[in-house]
Amino acid sequence: MRSLFYVLTALAVMGLAFWAYRENYRTQARLTEIDRLQSEIGHLRESMNVLKAEWAYLNRPDRLRELAEINFDRLGLLPLRAAQFGTAAQVGYPEKPLPPVTDPVETFGALPETEETTP
Repeated sequence: MRSLFYVLTALAVMGLAFWAYRENYRTQARLTEIDRLQSEIGHLRESMNVLKAEWAYLNRPDRLRELAEINFDRLGLLPLRAAQFGTAAQVGYPEKPLPPVTDPVETFGALPETEETTP
């Protein structure tokens, strides 16, 4: 009986050693993959920063103004003036204010019912 116990214990130890060996190599492979991904993320962030700098360079107001002047015949772009914008008095507000919402969770009945929506 003891010999069977020793054999089973030895097999269990060998099985656990094999499992630990495989898990060790899986972990090392994952750590290598994580390092590769972090390096790739760093390169992509660097590329994104370069692209942002190029975008900022290309969108300089003096450059865009010069391009608009060069292509005025085709585009017809004019510079913005303050007179082109409206005032707050020109904004249309609703004639009748909406009823206040008493329960912020229940907003289904907040709007008054109209004849079209009632069954």
